[in-house]
Amino acid sequence: MVTLKGKHIYLRALEPEDLDFIYAIENDESIWEVSSTQTPYSRFLIQQYLDNAHKDIYEVKQLRLVISNYSNIALGMIDLFDFDFKNSRAGVGILIKETSERQKGIGNEALALLIEYCKAHLNLHQLYCNISQSNQASLNLFAKHGFQTIGLKKDWNYVDGSYKNEYLLQRIN
Repeated sequence: MVTLKGKHIYLRALEPEDLDFIYAIENDESIWEVSSTQTPYSRFLIQQYLDNAHKDIYEVKQLRLVISNYSNIALGMIDLFDFDFKNSRAGVGILIKETSERQKGIGNEALALLIEYCKAHLNLHQLYCNISQSNQASLNLFAKHGFQTIGLKKDWNYVDGSYKNEYLLQRIN
């Protein structure tokens, strides 16, 4: 069963050539709210991360995949984090880099592929995500894939001078 290839995109492992792409994402202050980033990352640190990206999810408790189209253009990233083998769960994060590429179904296809991969290869019982109350596009995307809102974390993130609420969503397979 092929789980990482879709109709328009595929998910792939990180490559050394992804340094500039990851550097641009990690240092784009307009998306720091989504990734809970507060400081920029150096090329050196990202290179070290890439040098260790081959390590197994069971060892590092995370998996970061590039969302690529069939012209081999990197469009975004999708992550599993807080991988918990004992309890068979992981967190999910997704980002489409360019605003102009959002709302085109890329995230929808990537999330569907990741969910199938988690079932087929990792045997995960549940996935969860944290989404800002104001991020309606992401809330809709995850709801479309069976994630249910199970909680609201009030005043959870301090962004641009005010506190924002964040939802916790969960999908049980």
